[in-house]
Amino acid sequence: MASIDGMRVAFMVANEGVELAELREPWLAVQEAGGRPQLIAPSPGEVQTMRHLDKAETYPVDFTVREIEADSIDALVLPGGVANPDQLRMDADAVALAGAAFEAGKPAAVICHGPWTLVEAGLVKNRTLTSWPSLKTDIENAGGTWVDQEVKVCTNGPNVLVTSRKPDDLPAFCNTLLEVFEDARK
Repeated sequence: MASIDGMRVAFMVANEGVELAELREPWLAVQEAGGRPQLIAPSPGEVQTMRHLDKAETYPVDFTVREIEADSIDALVLPGGVANPDQLRMDADAVALAGAAFEAGKPAAVICHGPWTLVEAGLVKNRTLTSWPSLKTDIENAGGTWVDQEVKVCTNGPNVLVTSRKPDDLPAFCNTLLEVFEDARK
């Protein structure tokens, strides 16, 4: 199993609409590998997760997107859920944080609808990634290449980018992000 002891992993989400499994499963994987997950959101307070269209658990926000800078994290995770990235991509500070993390070479892992934030930040041009199938046109229009794979690792850019399509891909997504994050520490 990969070891990312002490690695600060920012999970950036909107305050409402993140898919529970896409937050919880990678979060637990990061914790079990010795990482330090941090929940980052536009507003302080809590994050309301969803099970598809139904409200699920809430989680406390550790930092707002305005309180944290790319140099204070070691890696970035963008979970999906339809409403989550749709809201996140409309927050200029969240988009800027994603851009700064990529430019600083921080590895990133993004699942399902999460790439919408990357599209908004102009971070998919000349990159190959996967996502929920409905984002294919958005990714291609932004200059990226979309593939239908369980997990895709792209090194053609300032950072390593891990992407997956959907909750069914979470086991492969979690294993791959841990391997990539571990490699980034070397």
